[in-house]
Amino acid sequence: MPFEVPENWEWVKLGYLCDYGKNEKASPSQVNENAWILDLEDIEKDTGKLLKRVHKNEKETKSIRNTFKKGDVLYSKLRTYLNKVLVADFEGYCTTEILPLDFNGFVVPEFARHVLMSNYFLEYTAKCCYGVKMPRLGTNDGRNAPFSLPPLAEQHHIVSEIERYFALIDEIEANKSDLQTAITQTKSKVLDLAVRGKLVPQDPNDESASVVLERISKEQKAQKTTADKFHYPFEVPDGWVWCKLGDILDIKSSKRVHKSEWKKSGIPFYRAREIIKLAQNDFVDNDLFISEEHYLDLKDKYGVPKENDILISAVGSIGKTYIVKKTDKFYYKDASVLCLSNSHSVNSSFIEVILATDFLQSQMYKNSKGTTVDTITIEKANQYIFPFPPLAEQQRIVTKIEDIFNLLDKIQESL
Repeated sequence: MPFEVPENWEWVKLGYLCDYGKNEKASPSQVNENAWILDLEDIEKDTGKLLKRVHKNEKETKSIRNTFKKGDVLYSKLRTYLNKVLVADFEGYCTTEILPLDFNGFVVPEFARHVLMSNYFLEYTAKCCYGVKMPRLGTNDGRNAPFSLPPLAEQHHIVSEIERYFALIDEIEANKSDLQTAITQTKSKVLDLAVRGKLVPQDPNDESASVVLERISKEQKAQKTTADKFHYPFEVPDGWVWCKLGDILDIKSSKRVHKSEWKKSGIPFYRAREIIKLAQNDFVDNDLFISEEHYLDLKDKYGVPKENDILISAVGSIGKTYIVKKTDKFYYKDASVLCLSNSHSVNSSFIEVILATDFLQSQMYKNSKGTTVDTITIEKANQYIFPFPPLAEQQRIVTKIEDIFNLLDKIQESL
C-alpha cells in the first residue's frame, strides 16, 4: 500500500477493476470514414485535455487500432510521465499505445482518470516502465498497479470537489494572466508618459535642455540639426527640446576583428546575442575572445566601449540596450552591435529608458525595413528623433520609473 486510506476504502489491483490490456481491435477497413481517430498527440500532457478531434476522412490511417466506447478511460501506456489520460465522450478508435479501460460501473470514469494521473500512480509506473527511448508500462505491471478505491458515492463527491477546485484554479490562472498583461501595459504607459514629459513635474530652475544641447554642439565643434528642422511628433514641456539621437551621442561601430583574430580565451568578444543577454541580466555563455594585447590596442585607438556608453543590438532582435559599467572589460562585433558613445555626460539611464519606449522602438523597426534581417545602421540611428529634457529632470524621470517598475515587479513575482 503506497499510503493509508480511510477505513471504508480499499486498496485493489487495477486489473481487478477492469480488463486491463484486453481490447477489441479494428483494421483500417473496419473503420468508417466519419469515425473518431485518436492519437497520442491529440491529448494534452499533464491535463488530459483533448486538443483536437480528428476523423478518418481527415487523416490517413493504415494501422490496427483499439476500439473504445463512450465512458471508457483512455490510458496512455507509452511514456506515462506525460500523463495523458482521457475519458471518452464518444465512441471511436485509438492507437494501440492507448488502452481503453472499462470499469463496468464499479468506478466513476472521471475518478479513475484522476487516480491514473495522480503522483503516486506516476511514481509506480516510473519504476515499472521498460525501454529507454520510448518507455512503456507492461500489461502485467498495469494489472498489478495499486488503485485506491472509495465507495461509489464518495467517488462522485470527490470528482465534484476536484472539478470545483480546478475551475477555481483556472479562474485564478486567467486572472493572473490578465494581471501580467496589465503590468506589461502599465510599464509601456509609464515609458510613454516619460517620453512626453508627463511622468514627473517640471522645475523652472532646471537648466534648459536647449542650453545643454548647445554645449554638446560646441564640444563636438559642429552645429547639429535641432528640432526646428523637422516635424514635432507631439508637444513637450517648456525646457525640453526636440533633437536627433546623433545630436547628443556619438554613434560608433567597432574596428572589425577578423575571424583569424578570434581566440578561445582572453578578453570577451560580444556579438548582438551577448549584448541582448546582458540587457536582460542573463548569464552570458560567451565563446569568442580576443587577446589582451589586441584589446588594449583597440582601446587606445578607439576608446570604446567605456563606462556609461550604451551598447545596442543592431541586427535581428534590434534595440536591446546595455549600459557599460566601470568594471566591464570586453570588445564588441562591428555592425551587429553599435556603441552610443556618451562623451557629453548625458544621463545614460534616461537614454536607455527612452530607447525602450514604443516611440523609439517603432522608429528603429520602421527604419530597419527593406533588408533581409532587421538592422540598425549608424546613419539610421543618427536620425532617430528624440525628446530631450533638462539633465536634472532626466534623473527624476529615471528614479520615478525605477520606483514604479520595482513595485510592478514585486506584484509580478508574487503571482
